[in-house]
Amino acid sequence: MTLWFAILVGAAVTYLTKLSGYAVPARWLANPRMTRVAGAITVALLSALTVMNTFAAGAGLVLDARLAALVVAALALWARLPFLLVVVLGAVAAGAVRWWG
Repeated sequence: MTLWFAILVGAAVTYLTKLSGYAVPARWLANPRMTRVAGAITVALLSALTVMNTFAAGAGLVLDARLAALVVAALALWARLPFLLVVVLGAVAAGAVRWWG
């Protein structure tokens, strides 16, 4: 029962946090500094999520096919290839490393 209580409390807090966004004055959101901060936070959170999903396995550090996929995808993005091709190249790289090793 404690787990369900934690899930319900988490859902309520999430909902109230999203709902509180409507209380922020529009002029605060139009501020250029707020736009830069929101963009920086988005990039930082996405980077942290990518690193955690690439290098973590439980509590340990792992270097496996996910690293190869990330490197190939990063190079494809750097070359400004279309996003679908980036995803396919990353998947092919991960598959090739897993097949080879």
